[in-house]
Amino acid sequence: MNELSPARVCGKLSTMSDKPDLSLEADDLSGDPMVQFRRWYEDAESDGIHLVNAIALATADAQGRPAVRHVLLRGFDDRGFVFYTNLESRKARHLAENPSAAFALLWKELDQQVCVTGSVERTTDAESDAYFDSRPREARIGAWASRQSEVLSSRDVLMSRFIEIDARYPGDDVPRPPFWGGYRIVPDTVEFWQARAFRLHDRFRYSLDEDEASGWRVERLSP
Repeated sequence: MNELSPARVCGKLSTMSDKPDLSLEADDLSGDPMVQFRRWYEDAESDGIHLVNAIALATADAQGRPAVRHVLLRGFDDRGFVFYTNLESRKARHLAENPSAAFALLWKELDQQVCVTGSVERTTDAESDAYFDSRPREARIGAWASRQSEVLSSRDVLMSRFIEIDARYPGDDVPRPPFWGGYRIVPDTVEFWQARAFRLHDRFRYSLDEDEASGWRVERLSP
């Protein structure tokens, strides 16, 4: 898994900034949206974009009432996009009721965004353990201390939990809480958006289509 594109430069400047007006054409695209995503992601990473993996994640409950929040994308490969969270949080409750999600990722400095929709599945215990063990010790302690999305009477309560867990696991061997793990968004659409002058943006959407040799249909969308 990649743990965490090319666009052609045109001569005309964007009305939104002094950057060149970058185009995105069908010939620029890979037939596989995950390959295309990796190209853009690695380009953004090499450009030093701050929080290159920050995504706005949308979920909805059984009645279709939505909620959105920013989380960090922690991995992606040909199976989909992975993030981790408290399994008793609001987003986790939503996903238990309605295992679908969407996210948008904006790289403002590049005038690019990626929008994804798909079904959601849990990562394996082995995947969750491996990622949890890679986190700094304090972050692992924090995962135990936070009862995410529950009402908190004061910050002192939270810090008391942190101190308690810190004392319980004095060394570096902090196990993954049973209420913490990962989710994988298995995409059914992936859209790549490149800003253009005069709001005449380039948009291409990949949609699952078993009739296509690649398994994906690629269409240009009106901006």
